[in-house]
Amino acid sequence: MRLKKADIVRLVISGLLVITAITIASLTIGRDIYYGSSNEGLLSFAIVNFSGYLFFLFMPVELAFIYYLIGDLNIWSLNAVALGTAMVSQTIDYLIGYMFSTKIIDHLIGRHRYEKAEQKIRKYGNIVIFLFNVTPLSSPVISLAAGMLKHRVKDAIIFTFFGLLLKYIILTLIFGR
Repeated sequence: MRLKKADIVRLVISGLLVITAITIASLTIGRDIYYGSSNEGLLSFAIVNFSGYLFFLFMPVELAFIYYLIGDLNIWSLNAVALGTAMVSQTIDYLIGYMFSTKIIDHLIGRHRYEKAEQKIRKYGNIVIFLFNVTPLSSPVISLAAGMLKHRVKDAIIFTFFGLLLKYIILTLIFGR
C-alpha cells in the first residue's frame, strides 16, 4: 500500500510533535528527577502543563501534576500554576480553532478526532467541555473544536475553568500531603 502525500506529511508532523513532547518532558521533569531538584520544579511544571494542554502535544499532565504534588512545592502555588497554564493553553486552542481552517487542523490532528469532538459539542454543549476538563480526556481537542464551531467563548472559558478547577481539587485531595 502506497502512502499519500498528505499521510506522509501527517506522519512527519506527528513525529516532530512526539519528539517535541519527549524533549520538553526530558528537559523539565526528567531533569528534576535526575538531579533531585525542587528549586526549579514550579517552572518545569508550568512548561509541561502549558505544553500538555496545547492540542497538538499530548503529554500526561495529570501525572506530572501528581508527581510535583507529592514533592516539596507549595500546594497552592502548584494548583494556581496548573490552572493558569491550562487556561492559557486551552484559550490558545480555542483561538486556533476559531481562526484557522479545517484543512490545517485536519493535517495536525486528523479529521476523525475533530469530527468526534464536534459531534459531542453539538449534541451535549457545555457539559462536554466541563466533563472533558474534569477527566483526563483530550480537553484541548474539545477546546479546538469549540473554537472551530464558534461556540460562545464565554461559555467555553467558564466551563473549561470550572472543569479544570474541579479536576485539580480532586487530584490535590487524593494525592496531596
